[in-house]
Amino acid sequence: MIQRDYLIIGGGIAGGSVCESIRKFDKRGSVTLAGAETFHPYKRWMLSKAFLRDKTPAVKKLSQLEPAWYDAHKIETRLGALVTQLNIERRLAVLGNGETIEFNKACLAMGSRPVRPPVAGVGLGNVIYLRTTRDALALREMASLEKTVAVIGGGLLACEVASSLRQMKFKISMMHRNAYLLNRYLDPETGAWLTSYFEKHGVALLMGESLNGFEGKTVLRNIQTKSGNRVAAGVAVVACGAEPNLELVRNTPLSGPHGSPVSEYLETEEKGIYAVGDLAFYPDRMMGGVRRQTHWENAREQGLVAGANMTGKKRIRYEQIPYFWTEMFDLRMDFVGDFSVQPTRVELRGTYAKKKFAARYYQGDRLRALLLCQAAPREIESARTELRTALGK
Repeated sequence: MIQRDYLIIGGGIAGGSVCESIRKFDKRGSVTLAGAETFHPYKRWMLSKAFLRDKTPAVKKLSQLEPAWYDAHKIETRLGALVTQLNIERRLAVLGNGETIEFNKACLAMGSRPVRPPVAGVGLGNVIYLRTTRDALALREMASLEKTVAVIGGGLLACEVASSLRQMKFKISMMHRNAYLLNRYLDPETGAWLTSYFEKHGVALLMGESLNGFEGKTVLRNIQTKSGNRVAAGVAVVACGAEPNLELVRNTPLSGPHGSPVSEYLETEEKGIYAVGDLAFYPDRMMGGVRRQTHWENAREQGLVAGANMTGKKRIRYEQIPYFWTEMFDLRMDFVGDFSVQPTRVELRGTYAKKKFAARYYQGDRLRALLLCQAAPREIESARTELRTALGK
């Protein structure tokens, strides 16, 4: 049996950050990172942006830390190694190859997987769920052969993929059940502006349409909407959200309806077992309430906090103002704060026409979030400071 001081389950950016932080505070403890993918932790957010658009995409450009870093810091990486069983009481993890690891402390960092809509044809060839480098490379190849791509969804990933593919000169259509894009985050006026921006860049939009199914014998030929429309497409990219990978801990205290419940220190109720990134359902000390986030910045910061806490050399609360960003065509938009509830009032400074603005989102008289378009780094920091002041933090 293999014995380790620390076991990190999941090879995404959250898991990699946990390793980085452990080594900062504990130079000697034995560490194993087990990840299902065959690559070291990488910048997954690039898959829908630069990596997809690159003429010669290179996986090594995605690395968060060079693979040699793990060897140099004596971190064992089990890549392509899925943890299939976890015994919480005995502190044992079983890998897909049958090996067993006994651990003192562990961190759950399994991330999330794309939601597959419950419709016919989801398994057809040329229906892509963009999550891994293999998915991105397959999408590039299929799109170059078929030329006509339909993107299902209107969230961040859907908008980024549609933008990237359109910049690559493919014929793109988007189907979204809401009236405007990024409706989870934007107010109606800003959402309408962004939607028209996509239209002006040649993206064919089917707004207010719901997916009914994919048609084809072995590969995709048409997409059917619930209203009865048929859209011809050689490739479909499904971006309808993500759900946490909690099967390993299902029916245990480490799994809940909204994720893996953790304390402000990112520790589950099982002492010595932590959860980070897309899994962690954490108390938000800055904005209030409890939330789960699926953004890269969140996974990175939580990994650093959990790794420090696991060593026992530090005791750090996770208290970050929620933050994420996106690129679409020539736009960069930064989101600072809580966008989970539609604002009761929006204060816009700047103009949509010049593609340079800041929108402040209020709940009553309380500032809850700032949306920045084409902002400089100092403006993003100023937004964080402004929100902290408004929250009295």
